[in-house]
Amino acid sequence: MTQQHPWSRYVAIGDSFTEGIGDPEPRSPGGNRGWADRVAEVLATGTDDFAYANLAIRGRLLQQIMDEQIDAALSLRPDLITISGGGNDIIRPNTDPDIIASRLEDAVRRLRTDGATVVIFCGPDIGMTPVLSRSRGKVAIFNENLRAIALRHDAIVADMWALRELKDARMWAPDRLHFSAAGHNTIAHMVLDSLGVQNDLEPFRPEPLSRRPWRQARVADMGWAREYLVPWVVRRVRHQSSGDGISAKRPDAGSIAAWSAPDRG
Repeated sequence: MTQQHPWSRYVAIGDSFTEGIGDPEPRSPGGNRGWADRVAEVLATGTDDFAYANLAIRGRLLQQIMDEQIDAALSLRPDLITISGGGNDIIRPNTDPDIIASRLEDAVRRLRTDGATVVIFCGPDIGMTPVLSRSRGKVAIFNENLRAIALRHDAIVADMWALRELKDARMWAPDRLHFSAAGHNTIAHMVLDSLGVQNDLEPFRPEPLSRRPWRQARVADMGWAREYLVPWVVRRVRHQSSGDGISAKRPDAGSIAAWSAPDRG
């Protein structure tokens, strides 16, 4: 059951998280579904003429999101906007979470200009993830800044740090950098809860994981490093982005029905 809500035009902006990377779906534009598509599908239920656009592009830094996506988002005249950005900045060496948060506040101020509801995202607790775990303290500082920004600008906080389900390995895609379909679904449920919208998305009810032998786990780690970590490091060294040459998957605000969206869940 979906509770009635006040929104009719939803625009999502951000990076790979909002684009839906880690949640492949051939029937969705761009080949990925993700939490934002799932949220839009629920919001469209029972809402006449509901429109949704997703301008997010993988690999984007926060300033790129601001330069490339904010004006485009506002031109679509949304009454609901989600922005998730800064994660790609946070994990880079020698970046300051206070400066990144200040930049995000400028973005929120612009997005609130026409009175749209704005949702911002606290980063998840990444203490258990390889590569990213060293940035855990910076994420925590960034999150505290975001809570203050939300209070100052009457924004809604979608709190991934509090979403303890994300500590389960099944919440993460094979690259260990993005969320899996189960992770995106769990986050979509949390976002809808943050908006006060009842929904029928299936909660995560995992079976206990069996413990893998040490040797098997190490072989898996080496395979992951070859397939995902090394290419990621090479792109950083070459100043390349996974989003180079990629365009937004849903650049125009359109009807959900026109996309032949897969069944929710």
